[in-house]
Amino acid sequence: MQLEGIDHVALAVRDVEEAAKWYADVLGFEQRYEGMWDGIPTFIGKGNTAIALFPVRGDDSKSATRTSKIRMLHLAFRANRNGFLSAQEELKRRGIKFEFEDHEISHSIYFRDPDGHQLEITTYELD
Repeated sequence: MQLEGIDHVALAVRDVEEAAKWYADVLGFEQRYEGMWDGIPTFIGKGNTAIALFPVRGDDSKSATRTSKIRMLHLAFRANRNGFLSAQEELKRRGIKFEFEDHEISHSIYFRDPDGHQLEITTYELD
């Protein structure tokens, strides 16, 4: 697979707004994709690095971000369009199941490593 690097880290936080403000004030991150997805997740970034901030949710939530703990939700790698398509073929060849999602600004596939960590490959080069 030809990945370009880590695209973003998804973090569960107690207060999305306060966390975004902290990353902006302390580390100089800027808000990205403002107005998308009703603010969940809130994307902040600096250079080629981004963080997706999700609110901590109770165990009864049906959301993919269901957790009552502060933790990393998934690790996302960035690829160009050809790398994104070839990654899907490679996963199929290896018998690794994945799910596709259209995020409007990007396309992603999600799958798990042998320990159950959720991994994502994303591209911003849409059809």
